Order: sequence, then C-alpha cells, then structure tokens
Amino acid sequence: MNINALKTEWTKYEEVKFEGWDFSYIMDDWENEALPWNYAGIVNKYLSPALELLDMGTGGGEFLLSLNHPYGKTSVTEGWQPNIELLKRKLVPLGINLASIDNDDIIDYDDNSFDIIMNRHESFNVNEVKRVLRPNGVFITQQVGGKNGNRLSNMLIPDFQPKFRTLNLRNTQHELKESNFEIVFANEYFPYQKFFNMKALIYYAKVIEWEFPAFNVKDNFEQLLNAYKELTLNGYILNYEHRFIIVAYNHK
Repeated sequence: MNINALKTEWTKYEEVKFEGWDFSYIMDDWENEALPWNYAGIVNKYLSPALELLDMGTGGGEFLLSLNHPYGKTSVTEGWQPNIELLKRKLVPLGINLASIDNDDIIDYDDNSFDIIMNRHESFNVNEVKRVLRPNGVFITQQVGGKNGNRLSNMLIPDFQPKFRTLNLRNTQHELKESNFEIVFANEYFPYQKFFNMKALIYYAKVIEWEFPAFNVKDNFEQLLNAYKELTLNGYILNYEHRFIIVAYNHK
C-alpha cells in the first residue's frame, strides 16, 4: 500500500464538482437497497384531478411532473435558490404556483388551501401544514431519519454528533397526533447502502456535508484508511440509511 499514491488518488475524488442532485458520477460504484413501500404509488392512491395539491420542497419538480396532475391545481414550495430559479423557468410558465421558502416554519399560502400535501425529505412545521391543509385533507411525508448514515459518519468523522438525533417515526407520529392528525399508514426502514470503491465513498461524503461535517481527504485520511481496509476485506463499505413514511388525515 503506497500511502502517498492513495492520498493523491483520493484527493482527486473530492474535487469532482456536484451539480443539482445528480449522483450519476458514481452510478455503478454503489448500491442502495429499495424501500419496502412505493412513495409514488402511495401518493397516486390519494390523488385525483379535482384536488388542490401542494408539493413541499419540490426540488427540480421532476417527481411532481411525473404525476401529471392538472397544473392549475398544483402548487410547490422550494427553499434552495438555484432550484427556485429553475422552477421559475420550468414550472411557473405551466401555471403551477411557486412559493419560495426562506423559513422552513412558514408556508406562504392561505389557510385551507390544499386537499393533499406531499413532502419527500423536506423539513416541515406541523402547525403550518395543518393551517394550509383543508379539513380531512391528506398529508403524505417521507422523511430521512436521524440515524441516517450514522455508521459511515462515525467511521469517518471523529466524535461525530448526529444533527437530527430525535427525528424518527415514533416522535413524528406523536407530533402529528398531538395536532389532531389521524395516522392511516406508517412505516420505518433502514435500507443498506454499499460503496464498492473509494471514489464513490469520498464523493458521497463530500456531497452529504451535513452527515460528514468538515470532511476532507487530508484531515480524515486515517479514517479513510480504515474504510479502505473494510473495502479490501469485504469488497464494499457498508452503511445504513434511515427512512420513514406517514400518511395522515387532518381533522380540524
């Protein structure tokens, strides 16, 4: 093992630019276990053309557009400025309403505006969701839980402290029930994630900076060597994600 050669090679991986939410650079270098539920299928179960729909944190709007919901009955929120500019060009001309979010606690729409709100991997304030959701409206959320990626974070980051330690299915269900939501479906899962080379591992750690704070090859080289030993021994480096989903009716 040539330490200097490894450090030079690994440094190149952390310098690769990441744009949008596109992991195609490592497409063949990692594996993510499928979830036991189908988010799109669940949304389509409750969605019909007559309903007013809000997609919280729509990103680039790709999933939203795949639903083929009437544009005039569709609204979105988004907080990341590059995506906001993209949505102004992509969704707004179609007649879809856009509200940019500066504060996750505020949804800039009127009371009782929506029949259904969907939220995939976007933070939310229960009181705001309740406010803009009509009586007996449906809230569908899939969240990244607080244990997401902790095995790998602990491996690479000394004294790692999870930022969202209490974010899980039990606590979120409790919060919704306290606000008089009726839970009709809920599930939680910890799918495996496998990295088949150091390129994929380092690229991922640089992108997901909230799970790998201040990560870089130079300062975390000893930790990377430990990961490399696991890769050499098993053929992959193992990680676990954390996902949960809730479907709830809003009783006012």
